[in-house]
Amino acid sequence: MEGRGVRLDVVTFNTLVKALCRAHQVRTAVLMLEEMSSRGVAPDEVTYTTLMQGFVQEGSIEAALRVKAKMMEAGCSPTRVTVNVLVNGYCKLGRVEDALAYIQQEIADGFEPDQVTYNTFVHGLCQNGHVGHALRVMDLMLQEGHDPDVFTYNTVISCLCKNGDLDEAKGIVNQMVDRGCLPDTATFNTLIVALCSQNRLEEALDLARELTVKGLSPDVYTFNILINALCKVGDPHLGIRLFEEMKSSGCTPDEVTYNILIDHLCSLGKLGNALDLLKEMESSGVPRSTVTYNTIIDGLCKRMKIEEAEEVFDQMDIQGISRSAVTFNTLIDGLCKAKRIDDATELIEQMVKEGLQPDHITYNSILTHYCKQGNIKKAADILETMTASGFEVDVVTYGTLINGLCKAGKTQVALKLLRGMRIKGMRATPKAYNPVIQSLFRRNNLRDALNLFREMTQVGETPDALTYKIVFRGLCRGGGPIKEAFDFLVEMVNKGFMPEFSSFRMLAEGLLNLGMDDYLISAIELVIEKSDFRESDVSAIRGYLKIRKYYDALATFGRLLEINNPQWTYK
Repeated sequence: MEGRGVRLDVVTFNTLVKALCRAHQVRTAVLMLEEMSSRGVAPDEVTYTTLMQGFVQEGSIEAALRVKAKMMEAGCSPTRVTVNVLVNGYCKLGRVEDALAYIQQEIADGFEPDQVTYNTFVHGLCQNGHVGHALRVMDLMLQEGHDPDVFTYNTVISCLCKNGDLDEAKGIVNQMVDRGCLPDTATFNTLIVALCSQNRLEEALDLARELTVKGLSPDVYTFNILINALCKVGDPHLGIRLFEEMKSSGCTPDEVTYNILIDHLCSLGKLGNALDLLKEMESSGVPRSTVTYNTIIDGLCKRMKIEEAEEVFDQMDIQGISRSAVTFNTLIDGLCKAKRIDDATELIEQMVKEGLQPDHITYNSILTHYCKQGNIKKAADILETMTASGFEVDVVTYGTLINGLCKAGKTQVALKLLRGMRIKGMRATPKAYNPVIQSLFRRNNLRDALNLFREMTQVGETPDALTYKIVFRGLCRGGGPIKEAFDFLVEMVNKGFMPEFSSFRMLAEGLLNLGMDDYLISAIELVIEKSDFRESDVSAIRGYLKIRKYYDALATFGRLLEINNPQWTYK
């Protein structure tokens, strides 16, 4: 530039320093000070403050303070902007006490805090969980003749909402209005989000209506919050109605709006409506992302509408929408469940051609298919392919294979695989243990099943509800002492797990057949003690037991147990 007769002045250097700081090259920007000095250009307050801001953005307040020291040495006085930058630097690091001390020091030197100073400090206090102090600073602002603005109020309201103090937040909004500061859409959106998170949906809707009354327009974010909340409470019809109201009010739905509705419609199996919305997105020019299509493909696959899912998959290619690993994995899993294994394998090849690598999820879908078909040879081949491809076989893969082996009647092979997991230092979860224990019981290997259950607890793996139900059912089916089944029930219930009634009834009938009525009464009382049955129902059960109408007692007891304890099965 100088070769062209253009002299580099302080404004030019400040522009360079600002650009370097924005590019996160603050240390290179510092070298500009030397360059300026060599060219006889004196840095000004803008130069130094810009460098301080750069260091603050990097989280280095100490470096920013060193720049301030250089600034003072050069006889350049800090400006209000300089002070505010350093206050922000302290606050960003959570050093709010240092920020306050610094403000007080500057005030002693003649500095007068402005709106930005107060807002920066209030924001820092709120970000670091000191909302009470922030409210006191707002009172101080008023005393000093500075009215808190919408930013100040919104900062405090947001913090109160995050803390769950909604009523206090609403009180601050009222205070805000009383002081002549009008809330904006962001103020209302913050409250609406918080109300929705606490399931206070009616209040949230009322607040949204209040926006219009106050002359403000709900924005796309407002509608998205409310539509999502309505869908989450299981009423997509109200969500759709609000969606229509949104459009008629002149607020254009965005990709998020459509994705919320499509996701909830798919989860409810309303796939036709979801596909209609996809078409509406296209005709309205709203961008459709990979997420949008993945949601619909997943919904179609879950309802076993695989051919329609394939059509949507192909449409992505036509529309120029990138297909992700999730897209392929979802359709591959759907094809496997539809027993179209050859098509699933072809899709894996296409996946690789498109530059995506199959992962654990991809292979586990194929593995699950072969295991369900009892084709252990093919499952083993997939396992070998995974290993050859450099995959560390994980707990999910082992669990899938173990489950498949058990269903194919190869319990001992499954048991060896389970032990192999432990040898490799892998944590064998209940999902790995449960099918083996269940399979051993089904083959009347009661001792081996119980030993495996005890081994599970000895190695530090906590059995889950399904584990206890499998063992209890196995013991109740016979093949061992009935007292053993009773003792296990006591252990199970004391650990907080309730039995299934179908298993409990087997135990009850066994006890009654052996004349062990007292044991049956104790078993029922134990479960009652650990449950939250209504007092009237408990009285009815005890009344039947007292007059030895055991089957009437069991009928009432069973109904209550099934209501409070849904059936569990291992799939």
